[in-house]
Amino acid sequence: MYNPSVRFPRRWRNRLEFITGREEIVAFLKRKWEREQDYRLIKELWTFQDNRIAVRFAYEWKDHAEQWFRSHGNENWEFDGAGLMRYRAASINDQPISADDRLFHWPAGRRPEDHPGLSALGL
Repeated sequence: MYNPSVRFPRRWRNRLEFITGREEIVAFLKRKWEREQDYRLIKELWTFQDNRIAVRFAYEWKDHAEQWFRSHGNENWEFDGAGLMRYRAASINDQPISADDRLFHWPAGRRPEDHPGLSALGL
């Protein structure tokens, strides 16, 4: 049962990394964004209840060697009473793809409303 008065440290699991606290989360995100260039993301809500959300996602990105990847996964989030994420568990698989196999084509920024989602793309 959710109790908003109980405070937990911020904890994330991302692939093989276990991250605790805002400083570690910020450092992790900086490393991630440095490595994953031209990032395009699509998420679909799986379910939610109280202060928890589960989503599935896929994103495409390239590394500094110009190798493209499609990363697939699921995320579970839990939020505190102030609406801040206090727990995140992400299971992610990276699939190398060619530039020709990319499916997510839009300019940098938010995905356009008319771009197909994961289900429409068969992912």
